[in-house]
Amino acid sequence: MTTTCIIVPCYNEYNRIDSTAFKNYSTTLDFLFVNDGSNDNTKLLLDELVEHNDNLKVLHLKKNVGKAEAIRQGVLSLGKEHDYIGYLDADLSTSLSEIERLNKIAVKKQKSIVMGSRVKLMGTKIKRRLKRHISGRIIATCIDTFLLQLGIYDTQCGAKIIEYSLAKDIFKNPFKTKWLFDVELILRTKLRYGKEYCLQNILEIPLLTWTDVGASKITLIDILNLPFNFLKIYRHYK
Repeated sequence: MTTTCIIVPCYNEYNRIDSTAFKNYSTTLDFLFVNDGSNDNTKLLLDELVEHNDNLKVLHLKKNVGKAEAIRQGVLSLGKEHDYIGYLDADLSTSLSEIERLNKIAVKKQKSIVMGSRVKLMGTKIKRRLKRHISGRIIATCIDTFLLQLGIYDTQCGAKIIEYSLAKDIFKNPFKTKWLFDVELILRTKLRYGKEYCLQNILEIPLLTWTDVGASKITLIDILNLPFNFLKIYRHYK
């Protein structure tokens, strides 16, 4: 039986984590919550959440290291008991049913990476603020045009499934950026295995539902630093 662990980074998420959703969701997925040095009651909430749920675990980090490093620490903490590793935002902007759907596709099609994509199509329910949609499209277009060149529509969606051995490889080293680590993951895969491998083994799947929950952790300074982070990634990986 194929097993998957979904990593959920949590920084001061006490008021946003839907404990009931995680407790009641009947699934074959395991979840690892990574408490990223929260200074609210997130630690207490997570300890209570995982206490009587065998498929829920928690990893507490002593200090805040940011989303990228929190997920990386979560990946490195996992053993070979899982065939796939994924990650998901704690606010469930991508629902639990959607991350399970992505996982089933990865297993069935035997893909190394399956990425959720926030494409607004007829029949889908993608609820995204116009300002965020426009800025996201500009960023995504620049990323694929100048860095990836793989035809990827949405690198920054916070829902991905990655084959275990590949995840252990591409998460091994710390990331150069705080919010563009998804781009670094794909670049690391491309540099190590080649463009053709990526085209054959990375699959982008339009989400059926996605909700812009709001209260983003990305600050104005993070946005202003994006060009410098682009340049940092380009210099390091090219």
